Amino acid sequence: GTLIEITTYGVDDAVAQQADAAIEKDFLRMDHDWHAWHKSALTILNARLAQGQAAPVDTALLDLITRARRLSLASDNFFDPALGELFALWGFQSDEPAGPPPSQQKITALLSKLPTMSDLHITASTVRSDNPKLRLDFGAIAKGYAAQLAIEHLQHLGINNAIVAAAGDLHVLGSHGKRPWHIGIRHPRAPGIIASVDLKSGESISTSGDYERYFTFQGKRYHHLLDPRTGYPAQGTAAVTVIAADGATADAAATALFIAGAHDWPRIARAMGVDQVMRIDQQGKVQLTPAMAARLHFETEPAPVSTVVPLP
Repeated sequence: GTLIEITTYGVDDAVAQQADAAIEKDFLRMDHDWHAWHKSALTILNARLAQGQAAPVDTALLDLITRARRLSLASDNFFDPALGELFALWGFQSDEPAGPPPSQQKITALLSKLPTMSDLHITASTVRSDNPKLRLDFGAIAKGYAAQLAIEHLQHLGINNAIVAAAGDLHVLGSHGKRPWHIGIRHPRAPGIIASVDLKSGESISTSGDYERYFTFQGKRYHHLLDPRTGYPAQGTAAVTVIAADGATADAAATALFIAGAHDWPRIARAMGVDQVMRIDQQGKVQLTPAMAARLHFETEPAPVSTVVPLP
């Protein structure tokens, strides 16, 4: 269900079409291997993990798992791809989540044995879990990681100026002629964009928002960014945007900082190694790190109320 957009500059049409076909194959393969609820290499792996078996894993999936584990531990598990069972409990492991929300009893029961990526043991070719409740779901990292892999493939094909965008996750290469790639950041509560930024070659930008994947039940909206502390959708944040040097970090950090909330996000950003962050709370107030404030341009008039927050 993710829209993938590829933009190139200064590339012959025939070369661009060949590259587009190659990248489409890449994304179809990744979707086939990494899907969390359609039959895939990941669902097969999850079944074996639930049985306590050491399961063989191919190199591509093992690399994703290893990156995800490292970023999860750095985030104090605010980003936790081990929570696939919690996502499924809420109905977010379906193509069209519709509710109702799960009972408090079911959430409490899962939280009592809450899995984390620390429960995962990785060798050079196998993965095993100590916790039968652990179910991997890479929805909060795979798109950013995949966008970067696609850019690397384009570069291998001889294309040196491009953007790959997978929903709210973008990775850029080169420039748009004599100017940098100029990227708009979606407004979480209104049509259009709230801000824009020029990206350097090799940078990734990811946004996590409460408007991307949700269902409404009895007049209340429930989004998919679940807080492992409560088992419920995280409160207080509307959107978080992160710029980083790689797609996996940008994507995972945007999720982690969204869930961490107003008080914890600066600490988690520092721990995850990111220093370019914009957080928008549910009242529309904006918090920026100094590095993000130095390069971001607000597109709305008047500009939103913003505060520069130094990282600890």
